[in-house]
Amino acid sequence: MRTLYSLAAWAAQPLLRRKLARRGVAEPGYLHAVDERFGHYATPRPEGAGPLIWIHAVSLGETRAAAILLTALRERLPGMRLLLTHGTATGRAEGQKLLQPGDVQVWQPWDSRGATQRFVDYFRPDLGVLMETEIWPNLIAACRARNVPLALVNARLSARSLRGAERAGWLLRPAYGALSAAYAQTEADAARLRAIGVKHVAVQGNLKFDAQPDAAQRAQASGWRAALGARPVVMLASSREGEEAEFLGLTGTPPLASKAQGATQSIAFTAPLWLIVPRHPQRFDEVARLAADRGWRVGRRSAWQGVPPDEALSADVWIGDSLGEMALYYGLADVALLGGSFAPLGGQNLIEAAACGCPVVMGPHTFNFAQAAEWAEAAGAAHRVAHLAEGLMLARQLLADAPRRDAMRRAGLAFAAEHRGAARRTADALAALLRAGGAPPSVD
Repeated sequence: MRTLYSLAAWAAQPLLRRKLARRGVAEPGYLHAVDERFGHYATPRPEGAGPLIWIHAVSLGETRAAAILLTALRERLPGMRLLLTHGTATGRAEGQKLLQPGDVQVWQPWDSRGATQRFVDYFRPDLGVLMETEIWPNLIAACRARNVPLALVNARLSARSLRGAERAGWLLRPAYGALSAAYAQTEADAARLRAIGVKHVAVQGNLKFDAQPDAAQRAQASGWRAALGARPVVMLASSREGEEAEFLGLTGTPPLASKAQGATQSIAFTAPLWLIVPRHPQRFDEVARLAADRGWRVGRRSAWQGVPPDEALSADVWIGDSLGEMALYYGLADVALLGGSFAPLGGQNLIEAAACGCPVVMGPHTFNFAQAAEWAEAAGAAHRVAHLAEGLMLARQLLADAPRRDAMRRAGLAFAAEHRGAARRTADALAALLRAGGAPPSVD
């Protein structure tokens, strides 16, 4: 059956090239080194005495989690060289920040037999690390055939994803079973990973709890809050398509007084500043147009440096159209509504919001971060609602209740601190796996 899958992957390569060309119009990063995706490299293999550790972090969130792990790995494996792969342009751009002399960054190979075999034969990593959910049958098979130990790290598998994996069990069960180990975020993830065939599973926790909010961004947020005066800020965090339109429709009509007095005048606002931070950068312009077309006066983060200018301070809606500044946005917001949780998309990461002391309102769909969402709700750091209209109603109630907001802020900080330590535990496990040559002791 994997032969049929491999034939389909081989036949789809021209379609992939066309897709990359289309994506490259909006995001030029997709046009860089396209041949790497098919197993052809101009970059030399890293040479040196230390082990070559390959980490695959498909996109932005996985790359940031990998950064946390990488710091702990470098402490345990002095002289290690890093081979870093990605699937998205945002992931690759973020990953450049992690490279040291001797490290190499390339695209993830397309999951055809030829491309994956060329990748493994060319780089010959001593250990492979797949972040979170990245299961690619031919890539895993190529590593197994060449005795490359391979671990799924910060691993998560929702009940929905397990059902999908079981339907494609003829292909995915052997892939999961070929992993050397999986280091799961939660006991529930571990149980599902065992059910789909992973032989060696341990619960090490969620790496994202170990991320420390950027201190400079937190300080910048304080300056912006001072410039806004008493005006509250409600944030739609990491929003997905469809959520912004619903959000803007529910917030009402733009304040007439604001438009009448001009964009550059200082106005005493009672209405909140609505802050929308889209999850995907290719949608920044779309969301800004959506707000403007509805009559809102829009300020865009990318249009200023330092303290926002008067025309931004008097805007109705801000678009957080920048990358790597979530600590700034969470530090600015009085309340954050969790994107991806108001449509059946699984929700986005709420851990960073809690670590910044920002109260969270989440919708019913949090299966991508089920345990973290459950813990945050139990700790009092987050509240769950049935739909976005109820979420905005709760956000307004919180704006009027400073003691309740402060309690949620303190609960979020305590919740984030309580669950740290996954980076240390995971790095120790990977170092042991490397020493054992891919045959870990029993970790169940």
